[in-house]
Amino acid sequence: MSNPDLRAEAHDLDVTVWVGKGGIEPVVDECSDQLADRKLVKAKFLRAARGGTTVEELAEELAEATNADVVETRGNTAVFHR
Repeated sequence: MSNPDLRAEAHDLDVTVWVGKGGIEPVVDECSDQLADRKLVKAKFLRAARGGTTVEELAEELAEATNADVVETRGNTAVFHR
């Protein structure tokens, strides 16, 4: 499936992973489990999680930790695909 197709599919997806002040470490297993069960997972990065980093940087870290790809980042959310 191409990236534009995945982006279109992700548009109406609900956020199922929230990254808070603990950073990505506490949500790696949850995100990985969700990716095993479904094609796309949308995560929201709360302000406390970002600190001095960007959503894009955090999304790349979470993607690497879960062996997934970042489909897109928009605002404070990112969509992952495995």
